[in-house]
Amino acid sequence: MTSTVQSLGLDVRPLSGYTGAEIHGVDLRADLDDATIAEIRSTLLKWKVVFFRDQHLDHAQQVAFGRRFGLLTPAHPHETEPPEGHPEILPIDSRRYAKLFGDRRKATYDNGWHTDVTALVNPPAGSILRADIVPPYGGDTAWTNLVAAYEALPEPLRALADSLRARHSFNAPIFDSGVYGQRIASNPLVAIHPVVRVHPETGERALFVSPSFTARDNNIIGLSARQSQRVLDLLYEQISRPEFTVRFKWNPGDIAFWDNRATAHLGPSDLSHLEFDRVLYRVTLEGDVPVGVDGKESELVAGSPFLGS
Repeated sequence: MTSTVQSLGLDVRPLSGYTGAEIHGVDLRADLDDATIAEIRSTLLKWKVVFFRDQHLDHAQQVAFGRRFGLLTPAHPHETEPPEGHPEILPIDSRRYAKLFGDRRKATYDNGWHTDVTALVNPPAGSILRADIVPPYGGDTAWTNLVAAYEALPEPLRALADSLRARHSFNAPIFDSGVYGQRIASNPLVAIHPVVRVHPETGERALFVSPSFTARDNNIIGLSARQSQRVLDLLYEQISRPEFTVRFKWNPGDIAFWDNRATAHLGPSDLSHLEFDRVLYRVTLEGDVPVGVDGKESELVAGSPFLGS
C-alpha cells in the first residue's frame, strides 16, 4: 500500500526509506503561489529528489518553473546545442550522441554515478529534468542520498572524511576524446572541494565525491595515488549502497527535480543494444561554493564560477 503524506495542497508519496518522493496535486504549468513553491522546496530538502508525473511542460514552462527556485545557468559549460531560444536547456538526447561519441543509441554522455558538474567551483544547486521521449522499457534513472550515506559511515570514517579535500575535474576516460573531449581541453574546469560539504540550507553533512569527476590518481589532497584510490573506492561503495537509492521509471511528461548538493545520480546503461530513442531536457540552478566541516570554502583551480540569470 502506498504511503501518502498530505501537506497543505500537496500529496507527497515517499518512494523509498531514504530517498525520493512523488508530489501529486500540483500542475506545474500553472502560476504557483509562493506557499506552494516553499512546500515543494521543503519536500525537496527532505527527500533530496522529487518527481511530478504527467506534467507535459514545454521549454518555456520548464524555464519558468525553474526560475521560481533560483537563477538558471546556461545549459552546460561544454555543451553548445541548446534548443533555439532557450540557452538554459540541455537536451539529454540519444539522437545527438553520435556527434559526441559515435554511438546513436547512447542514452546519456555519463552513465556512471555522478553529481552534476562538480568540476565547477560552484556546482549546480539543483537540476530539473523533463521527459519527452522515453523507451517503453529500460532507461530508468537512479538517485542516491549523500546525507544518508555520510551518516551511515562509522564514526572514525566520518571523522576522516570530514578532514579531507579532493580535486574534481572532467577526468573520466569517457571525456578523453572526440568533440566533447576537445571542448573540455579548450575550457578546463578544476576545483578542490571538501569530501564532506555542509548543506547551506539544512546544515546536514553530505559526502561530496563524484566518481565521474574524482576518478583518477592523487585526487585526495595530501594522500598518495594508492591511498587516494583506496579511500575513494570506499566512499564510492558507500554512496552506491542500494538502501540509499531510488530508481525512477520515466513516462513522457514526467519531471524529476533533485538537490545536487545532497545527491548523486546514475544514468541508464541498458539501452545501447535497443533501437529506442530517449529525449529529456534539463535546466540547472546556479550553485553556491561548497563549504566543508571546517568552514573552509572550495578552491578554484581552473575555469571560473558558472553563473545564472
